[in-house]
Amino acid sequence: MPVVNPATEQVIAEIARGSAQDVDRAVDAARAAFDAWSATSVGFRAAILERIHQLIIDRTEMLAQAISLEMGAAIGFARAMQVPLAAEHVRVACDVLKGYRFSRVENGTAVVREPIGVCGLITPWNWPLYQITAKVAPALAAGCTVVLKPSELSPLSALLFAQIVYDAGLPPGVFNLVNGSGPDVGEAIAAHPDIDMISITGSNRAGALVAQAAAQTVKRVTQELGGKSANVMLPDADFAKAVPLGVMAAFRNVGQSCSAPTRMVVPRDRLAEIEALAATIANAIVVGDPRSEHTVLGPLANEAQFNRVQTMIDAGIRDGAKLVCGGPGRVPGFDQGFYARPTIFSGVDPLMRIAQEEIFGPVLCIIPYDTVDDAVRIANSTSYGLSAHVQAQDLDAARAVATRIRAGQVHINHPAWDPYAPFGGYKRSGNGREYGVHGLEEYFETKAIIGFG
Repeated sequence: MPVVNPATEQVIAEIARGSAQDVDRAVDAARAAFDAWSATSVGFRAAILERIHQLIIDRTEMLAQAISLEMGAAIGFARAMQVPLAAEHVRVACDVLKGYRFSRVENGTAVVREPIGVCGLITPWNWPLYQITAKVAPALAAGCTVVLKPSELSPLSALLFAQIVYDAGLPPGVFNLVNGSGPDVGEAIAAHPDIDMISITGSNRAGALVAQAAAQTVKRVTQELGGKSANVMLPDADFAKAVPLGVMAAFRNVGQSCSAPTRMVVPRDRLAEIEALAATIANAIVVGDPRSEHTVLGPLANEAQFNRVQTMIDAGIRDGAKLVCGGPGRVPGFDQGFYARPTIFSGVDPLMRIAQEEIFGPVLCIIPYDTVDDAVRIANSTSYGLSAHVQAQDLDAARAVATRIRAGQVHINHPAWDPYAPFGGYKRSGNGREYGVHGLEEYFETKAIIGFG
């Protein structure tokens, strides 16, 4: 299968097209390794996770270059965010493992947490290494063995990660990687009778297909799917600070983040001021060659995503939203590569297509509200519930709004990232949680031994 550099539209590598038979081989290896791996000590597993973490840090440049090549991340962003945050998932899984209580006795009954078994992990193209470590690290920490299917669109960093776990001394069969397409490999993993659990991050369509395939064997399925996150700015917010931060959060990773706050919900009487602030920051963003140290946003990750973004920008214009900056077409000066223009719409009706559907590109919708109750209603008006933001100087008011938003995470005043905080969605954004202790516990079964003493 060809791997295309989105900055040049040229094929830069080929990967093997995996099959259901390859999945069978990987599952057999994982099943054979499970008994021994699940019986290892906490200290043994922690030591391997520590080595994996250190090897990711040591190979940051190689991994960053691969991510930049395979999905177009600006090299500075790949070095500062894509790789270090991926490493954090491994560090946190190791840290949580060391302090976790696997058993306790209550009223004479022992309640024991045991690894669920062989886990099928399906990861997307937008944060390729980050999404791999968010699943592989807690699965290994729990004592599970894994079969990983990375996205066929950005598989190079996954192959480098496979080398890392090998070099870290992970026993044979504990980690297995099968490249290939969703229909060929993803479906085979989901339906496999000897896989005990599936964890998928991807589109709603992919998540639904995996759940359907998995249903026949009644295995556990956790899903981190789409998002359409609101960024609610209360009337007392510091707009001069919050608006630029909100624009950059929406456009981080070229808008290709399921938790990106792409709906900026703002007081109607401050709309003109907020439009001007947002346009100023968006127009200053350097879009260009991801190899350049000066580039902030590289290209979109693939041709299908570029076409999707163009379709949605056209829909916003057609539906009557005010185009504040950006718009359809390629970035001037780039006839090759999937470069999209940072685009902001204002006066967006909450029911417009651009306000309801996940665009997954550098497109921000500014939606005005009249009352705080109206703002909360708008924030909750989509079928998604992955993440949200609230901006306010009055923390009590911000907390009150945060409790009313139906989302798995709510961020107040752009806090620092917390890798221990549970991450996952309400509604069609999925089920289950990742990160920290909650992410570790997804990979356990619970056993009660009654009469234990």
